[in-house]
Amino acid sequence: MSDRASTALKAYRAKRNFKATPEPADGGLANDDLRAFVIQKHWATGLHYDFRLELDGTMKSWAVPKGPSYDPADKRMAVQVEDHPLSYNTFEGEIPKGNYGAGRVIIWDKGVWIPLEDPHKGYRDGKLMFELRGHKMQGKWTLVRMKSREDERQIPWLLIKERDSFVRPSGEYSVVDEMPGSVKNLEAPAASGPPVGAQPAELPTHLQPQLATLVTGPPADSGQWLYEVKFDGYRMLTRAKGGGISLVTRNGNDWTRKLPELQAALQQMDLPDGWYDGEIIMPSARAPSDFQALQGAFDTARTTDIVYYLFDVPYCAGFDLRQVPLVERRAVLVRIVRRKPHANVRFSEVFDAKPEEVVASACKLGLEGVIAKRRDSAYVPRRSTDWIKLKCGHRQEFVIGGFTDPQGERAGIGSLLLGVHDESGALQFAGNVGTGFSDATLRDLRKKLDALAASQSPFAPDAQIPRRSHFVKPQLICEVSFGEWTRSGRVRHSVFQGLRDDKRAAAIQREKPRAVKKTANRNVAAEPAAAPPQAVELPSTLRVSHADRIIDAESGMTKIDLVRYYAQVADLMMPHLKSRPVSLVRAPKGIGGELFFQKHPERYKMPGIVELDAALAPGHPPMLEVAQPLGLLSAAQMNVIEFHTWNGVTTAIDKPDRMTFDLDPGEGVSWPQIQEAAQLVHALLDQLGLPSFLKTSGGTNRVGKIFIDYLRNGFGATTPCAWSARSRPGLGISVPVRWDELAQLTSGAHWTVKSLHSRLPVGNTPWDDYDASRARLSPAMKTLGFTPAR
Repeated sequence: MSDRASTALKAYRAKRNFKATPEPADGGLANDDLRAFVIQKHWATGLHYDFRLELDGTMKSWAVPKGPSYDPADKRMAVQVEDHPLSYNTFEGEIPKGNYGAGRVIIWDKGVWIPLEDPHKGYRDGKLMFELRGHKMQGKWTLVRMKSREDERQIPWLLIKERDSFVRPSGEYSVVDEMPGSVKNLEAPAASGPPVGAQPAELPTHLQPQLATLVTGPPADSGQWLYEVKFDGYRMLTRAKGGGISLVTRNGNDWTRKLPELQAALQQMDLPDGWYDGEIIMPSARAPSDFQALQGAFDTARTTDIVYYLFDVPYCAGFDLRQVPLVERRAVLVRIVRRKPHANVRFSEVFDAKPEEVVASACKLGLEGVIAKRRDSAYVPRRSTDWIKLKCGHRQEFVIGGFTDPQGERAGIGSLLLGVHDESGALQFAGNVGTGFSDATLRDLRKKLDALAASQSPFAPDAQIPRRSHFVKPQLICEVSFGEWTRSGRVRHSVFQGLRDDKRAAAIQREKPRAVKKTANRNVAAEPAAAPPQAVELPSTLRVSHADRIIDAESGMTKIDLVRYYAQVADLMMPHLKSRPVSLVRAPKGIGGELFFQKHPERYKMPGIVELDAALAPGHPPMLEVAQPLGLLSAAQMNVIEFHTWNGVTTAIDKPDRMTFDLDPGEGVSWPQIQEAAQLVHALLDQLGLPSFLKTSGGTNRVGKIFIDYLRNGFGATTPCAWSARSRPGLGISVPVRWDELAQLTSGAHWTVKSLHSRLPVGNTPWDDYDASRARLSPAMKTLGFTPAR
């Protein structure tokens, strides 16, 4: 260490007792060619971020209370503190109580910084301009010293994001909230750095794809969008891991064995580990993309000529790229595809033309339409208005509910009876399709339909179905193009395109296009199908008493942390609370103290929580309902940790619309046994024809066995609501999950209040088919030998 650096560290050493603190006294190697930067998240008297830049053999240091922001309008206060040794860059741990800066420290980000001007002059003059290349921090930044009093011991600066391609408005992105964790165990990023938003991550076993929203016309600001062909095929995801290739449909079905030639082609390309998104098609003499030919290829096991168009890469080479802008993800993907190309794997190009011209050209070529994607959009696991569909004509999937007999010399069937589910889950008759079939297709359809024969119509009453129709169980899905919808909800001029087995029949509804409107920041479709969860703003009228009181010693979470948690999940939680009576679990002294249930109103009102009609439960005081998101926050202020809901809704309280089976594991029962038990319950319900949905409980425990708690289904019984915190050490949360995620769960409290961010992008999407999957219990009861009560 130089004499100059040693002198600069005098103030640092004077404040610390190195026999009592694990912080380093000195050390570290300087590197003027690749100067290091580190940002340490520090829970001291108050949470702040310590921003450090290597210069002249030490780490010049600033305390940034709110942390950095990618929005140039956010000029963040950065208070200069004493220089730290270079070895401090690797420090992460607990500074014991009684020591200077006592509290927990993690390495929030690290990498290299590149001065854009002479750094010594800039530091001396009070204006440092530089580029950051880290895991989380990217692009150009400036530190500007503010005027201060001569006797001021800590000099204030401002940390400001400069305008470049990495800028993100604070209203849509907060790097400190989206990326809260440590990067200590990650290798330092290369000098070129990953694109902004790329986050080091393990490759997930499963991936839920982004879906597009049907709209009535092109967006107004076309320059902000990319336009690709809407392929007439099957959506297909590829998982590359260690040289192995898996091909997975949009619903998570493994089709690798169905596509051996495509698997081999992808293996020849030496893809980096990652998830790749695209569509498989079958070109033919009839059309550039022939859906019936594609289906025929699977029927005959002749899949050699299938072509795979790739258009996105959500994960690649150890990084989660979902928050990287679309244009940058595509730049990564095109390099991969063209590095070692294969004729059957192609990059989905975009069109450089006006959207109206692109759609017109696609229609002339016999294509289905165009997909428009917002250039700067993230990749989200749900239907999004950042991806929109512009179709040449009407075309969608229908459930087959029956068929008519063929006439004359025609074989197999005359026409198919089509249906779509309404919002209540009932199958509404949508007309017939009797054209577009080959002779082979007609014969094959008849065999499949005969195997699903049913004695009663699956359609809602008063459907005006053709006479002498044959009914089938509503399990098969077909894709149909048609001229228009009639006022009575029937399709006109319909043409059969093929069967689909990559979607669930219960999820098929009438696809309604949305108008595109322009907002101040971007074009969005009106009434989005699945808006991302938005945090509820804490109202100024909500006073949180004892905000810093610890409610859970294990996680260190405070009362205000819990209030903010419920503000974050309110949008996700309200659909599970709507119209259902609740029981509230209160913990006035935290989860280590006494807990008690509140089912009825008390002296103190909680805004957003309403009293229900006392007639719902005669002989008892009125029950409660969380009627507004504010109710979650005011309840948390009143020390409520858990929200439990009834199985019935207020409009039919004695006719519950769901059944709950709660697996209660005990000590001595391993987690794999619990997972197996869940699969057994799942298999039983499947055998009974009852759709089932999976949710983590957020907690444990019964002793010595797994108790399948069916008692949750009595009148007045309750179950923890989805997204409710649990009053157990660690504050686990109850989360909707897909059945194919079960194997990856580590416990009933796989997610906690603290780790919420890792699950927010998925939200309620695992239960997207929940309302459409309603089923009567009578058939299942008959199967079990019970006679349903009348």
